[in-house]
Order: sequence, then structure tokens, then C-alpha cells
Amino acid sequence: MPIIVETPNPDTGLPEWVIIELQGDLETRNNDSMEGEFIGDLMYSKFGQPILIIGHHILHGKEQKIEKPFAVLERIRKPLKTTEPNPNETVESLLNATEHNDSTMLDCTVAIEHKTKVRTGLFVRAIVKKKLIFKARPKPIIANVAKTV
Repeated sequence: MPIIVETPNPDTGLPEWVIIELQGDLETRNNDSMEGEFIGDLMYSKFGQPILIIGHHILHGKEQKIEKPFAVLERIRKPLKTTEPNPNETVESLLNATEHNDSTMLDCTVAIEHKTKVRTGLFVRAIVKKKLIFKARPKPIIANVAKTV
């Protein structure tokens, strides 16, 4: 289950993301979506080993470089409205007027129906160069143990 962590990279000007790879599943008691929710604390030991604390459990992992870095892209669409609809305008002329490199056929269809042209571009959000792997099962954190049972 990959999780993404963002850290700033002053060299490239882009944020550098790290993928966290866990073995198994993270589940809530009532099976709610965990999107955008706080999961746990990530820290490093003095030896550089990543440690992940989720609730009352601790996981020890290792850092690994990715052979081929990933670029995280975001698609941006900007509709460009035409000034006046032309009743003599055909579908083929609208398709030719829309840049084929920047839009898909679905975008062209929507543009024809709404008399707009859609410009699509890609924005590089971040670079992923490494991942943190947590293979072992989580260990419970026990703060105080009762002396008598």
C-alpha cells in the first residue's frame, strides 16, 4: 500500500516525494475512507533507519533508492470560450481548430457541444527518487505494564 510523503528539495526547486510501502492493509474500525486523514508519525533513528508509529504500533523499515525516478504530473485543463458561435461551422473545422496534441477526442466533443476550445497541459508537481519499505509486522508499544495481574 503506497503512501506519499513530501519533502522540499532546494536543488531542483521541485518538492521531492517519498513512497512509503507497507506490507498488508490499513483498516479503520468502521471501514471509513482514510483519504486525507492522519495515519501516524514518521521519523528517523540516529542511524538513519525510518521508524513509523501508527497508533500503538511501531514499524522499523529501510530506505531504498528507486532505479528510475518518477515524475508526478498534474493535468490542467483551461477552457477557451469562443466569442460568437458560427452556425456554418462544421465538426471537422472545430476539430482542426483544436490542437490535437493538447486534447483528447472527448475534449473535442465537449468543446464542440459547448462552443469552446479546451487547452490541456501537464504540470510537474514533484519527483519521487526513493521509497521507504516496512516489511516486518508492527510491534505493539507498551508504555506501562501492571506488576500484578
